[in-house]
Amino acid sequence: MRRSAAQTREHVLGIAHELFYWNGIHAIGVDRVAAEAGVAPTTLYRLFRSKDDLVGAYVERADHYYRAWFSEATKDDGRDPRDRILAAFDELIVQVDPAVCRGCPFLMALAEFPDPELPAHRNAVATKAWMRARFGELAGQLGVAEPDALADQLALVMEGVYASVQALGIDGPARQARDLVELLLPDRASEDAVGAEARRGAPAPA
Repeated sequence: MRRSAAQTREHVLGIAHELFYWNGIHAIGVDRVAAEAGVAPTTLYRLFRSKDDLVGAYVERADHYYRAWFSEATKDDGRDPRDRILAAFDELIVQVDPAVCRGCPFLMALAEFPDPELPAHRNAVATKAWMRARFGELAGQLGVAEPDALADQLALVMEGVYASVQALGIDGPARQARDLVELLLPDRASEDAVGAEARRGAPAPA
């Protein structure tokens, strides 16, 4: 069955992900992506004007999946913000299993493409900024005195997990991430007190 242009684009990006992520972006040429995807190089260049565009789209696609993963882990489903933050780190340890994870694709893209003008670099930075902003929103819901500082700390722990598993494995420092986050977060008694105070300060219903 003949693929549409959109289907071909997604197929090529899926192949590019496997090749770029597991082998390194600079190690893989456009012709290799086209051959593995079963498309002519001219078809690939109709979809992506250059390798930089292809790599930028690869990072953008990874961003889409990352945001979906993070949003699902921290969704507002009745859990308090503390539990939603901890859930992100529970899911993180599953995500970085060496069987399915070589490391963070965004950190790897930043390392291979240091030029801030390139699409891969810009898209990777956007992902990291989004993650930090999401932690900022969750920290703000905790009622802590310095939510921005807490968000920075949470982002730093998450980045540390991605960086450490490449060298020291999932049973190295990465295993301490959740316990460290628990130390950073206010305990449940403090959180309940903040919530009660907020409710007392809320205007009475009409």
